[in-house]
Amino acid sequence: MTFAHAIARLFLFSVVSALLLASCGGGSGGGNQPANSQPGGTWLIDASSVIDGGPGRDGIPSIDNPQFEPIAINTDVADDDLVIAVRSGSEVRAYPHDVMDWHEIINDAGGDAGNAFVVSYCPLTGSAFAWDVDDTLSNPTLGVSGRLFNSNLILYDRETESLWVQMMEIAVNGVRIGEQTDRLQIIETTKSTLRDMYPNASILTRNTGFTRQYGVYPYGSYRDNAGLLFPVQNTDSRLHPKARVLGIRQGDQVKVYQLRGFGDTTQIINDQVGGQSVVIVGNSNLNFAAAFNRQLADGTILNFSALQDGNTSNVLQDDEGTVWDVWGSAVSGPRAGEQLSMTTSTIAYWFAWVAFYPQAEIYFN
Repeated sequence: MTFAHAIARLFLFSVVSALLLASCGGGSGGGNQPANSQPGGTWLIDASSVIDGGPGRDGIPSIDNPQFEPIAINTDVADDDLVIAVRSGSEVRAYPHDVMDWHEIINDAGGDAGNAFVVSYCPLTGSAFAWDVDDTLSNPTLGVSGRLFNSNLILYDRETESLWVQMMEIAVNGVRIGEQTDRLQIIETTKSTLRDMYPNASILTRNTGFTRQYGVYPYGSYRDNAGLLFPVQNTDSRLHPKARVLGIRQGDQVKVYQLRGFGDTTQIINDQVGGQSVVIVGNSNLNFAAAFNRQLADGTILNFSALQDGNTSNVLQDDEGTVWDVWGSAVSGPRAGEQLSMTTSTIAYWFAWVAFYPQAEIYFN
């Protein structure tokens, strides 16, 4: 690294740190407890690699009472801005990146479906997840711990204060150590794509209870440059560090699919990852990709092709004639009403996938 690069990186770190600290003001953040002393007990990861991110516990405050409005009338979020979509009962809910960048965690009671879940987004690794939560607990919510592992968000649950690494989807310290999350399917795409797919969807508003510059990305040029703000355990130069890829993990095997590699029309990849038969559907122009297990409970392994029928939420057709939507739900045909099972997958930056899984394979399509 040249002296000039070192100065530039130091400047970026200073700017981001100031923005993060500024984000701690306003609203009720939960105490801003320090994260610079590690919890005791057993860890599933190398505790010496757990980094204090700066703001402290709840210094980046979660949103615990999210407010929504119809996506059709929303004007705060630009059409080409990214959102994270979750289907709760019959309702599709969208969580804009420009709010998630400032809060990272949304604790959602689930609306009419009444099934509480948490949505998390780590701006440093570009990774989004939705997890079902045990709403029989006295406090089923999660918060930002203030710690990072491989530059990735570590959440804590407010019932037991156990720590959860987002991209590993497991509790790595505390009473619930070793417990895995119960994941929900998400679709990450642009607001306009989701609105076209689901015009009756709801979108998170900026009525959060906090004062933030939601239209301003708080990390400067971080999304586009090659630099990282925190150390990771492994790096790999085969792709740009911030290339957005859909990664699928099956056992010890990981394969990633570049979002920009699908082209301007919806493409289908029938593939195998770690012995699991998977189907990946994606469209670079519409900025989405999703993966499902294409082996059904009865043992049938389906082969899929892309579908464009005027309803852009229906994107798959199998070799038996069933049409499937972007959530992997069969909407018509011989298997109408069935559901493809999820894969262990998410969209994240390339550097994040290889930080956790150095053996990751790249699918060049």
